[in-house]
Order: sequence, then C-alpha cells, then structure tokens
Amino acid sequence: MDKNVISVKTVEENIDISTGIIYRKRIAVCQNVVPEILRKVNILKIPDIQLEEESWLNLQERSMAIQSHCLTWTQYASMKEESVFRESVENPNWTEFIQRGRISITGAGFLNCILETFASAFLKQGAQKGIKIMEMLLKEQCGAPLVE
Repeated sequence: MDKNVISVKTVEENIDISTGIIYRKRIAVCQNVVPEILRKVNILKIPDIQLEEESWLNLQERSMAIQSHCLTWTQYASMKEESVFRESVENPNWTEFIQRGRISITGAGFLNCILETFASAFLKQGAQKGIKIMEMLLKEQCGAPLVE
C-alpha cells in the first residue's frame, strides 16, 4: 500500500501448532528514495533497495509483532525497525502501536551524519504511513469507526 514498494515476496510462512502464531518472512523490493544529491556517491546509485520483514501474528492475544531490516548496503548501514500492534489494556477496542528503530551508518565519512538524519526522517515518515494503513485495514475488516 506504499507507492515506493515495487514487490513483496513471502519466502517463509508457517503456523506454530501449539500457540497458533502465524509466522511470515517476506522480502520487499522498494524504490531507492535516497535524494538525488546523495546518489552522487557510487554506493547509493542503485535503483532498488531490499528489505527483509518478519512478522508474528497471534490471533489469540490479538497482537502482531514485526521486525524489518535493510538487506542493501549491509557493509555500510544497519537499519532495523520493530513494531508491535496489540490490544490496549485500557480498552479492548483500541490498538496500541509501539515502534522502535535503530540506524547506524559507517564507512561513508562525513556523509554518515547526513545519511543517518535522512534515514531517521524516512523511518518516522514510514511509521506515520504504517499507522494510517493499519487504521484503514482495521476499519475495512472490523467496521469500527476511527477516532480522529
């Protein structure tokens, strides 16, 4: 549901019989959203970026955990994101969303700080998109009105 996502392929999927947890591992190919000015650096001149996402859906506990990391530029950058969607303890009709991200860039000299700042802004923007997409999906599937 994001315009920068070119393709997503599920590479592993299984259900833990004892817990009912559905596990999925997917590889996403996304457009390179690094600004053109930064793509003057050779390692950033690629058209696509690959991400690996693992998710655990627990229907009994009404929760989902997602971990993703970048497969591209692993020798220069580490970008990891963890998200949890779960039923609120305050109200079972609410969904709590918790997200953490870590970014570390090395080997790019003076560009390390600039690239980390860009990546941080990109992850924050992605979190907002993720919330909107999840709200839309919940509304479609559950018919619950959104609280604005």
